[in-house]
Amino acid sequence: MKLQDLLDALNAGQTITGDSPWHQLMHRTSQEALRITGELNGRYHEPERVRELLSELTGAPIDESVTLFPPFSSDFGKNTKFGRRVFINSGCKFQDQGGIVVGDDCLIGHNVVIATLNHDVAPSRRADMHPAAVVIGRNVWIGANATILPGVTIGDNAVVAAAAVVTRDVPAQSIVVGSPAKVVRSVED
Repeated sequence: MKLQDLLDALNAGQTITGDSPWHQLMHRTSQEALRITGELNGRYHEPERVRELLSELTGAPIDESVTLFPPFSSDFGKNTKFGRRVFINSGCKFQDQGGIVVGDDCLIGHNVVIATLNHDVAPSRRADMHPAAVVIGRNVWIGANATILPGVTIGDNAVVAAAAVVTRDVPAQSIVVGSPAKVVRSVED
């Protein structure tokens, strides 16, 4: 069983049962992510080294315009894609098994949580995981302490207010606030 096969299953939204070889591979991959983020967060690194570690975590090149302020947590790492000119402030936590795509020119504030897995609600199947991608459009600003839940798409130029809990898609050019997040107005330039 290969990582790419697991990624294909996750990106297809396939349920990962708690007793499956997929789950075991996900756990092994998580151990690698913990090792890499431990190195990232363990001491100061120049920005170039931060990008190198982020590239190792994601398994993909990271553009030189991406800036990340540690600490940063990811419990998988291999299903996150960053655009160009992305800024990620300190304390963010990405649970990316279901897939996270961050578009160009995004600003992600302190302590933002992005989750892409739900556990089954049936007690007998609680270890089963249901992946759903989070897609963040271009030029999005996510305020400090916001939480983005599985399956959410945030449209281009949107603003997610600090501490918002985003449970459904956010239209482009809109500002959302609260828990659950609601559109309060449009973004004007």
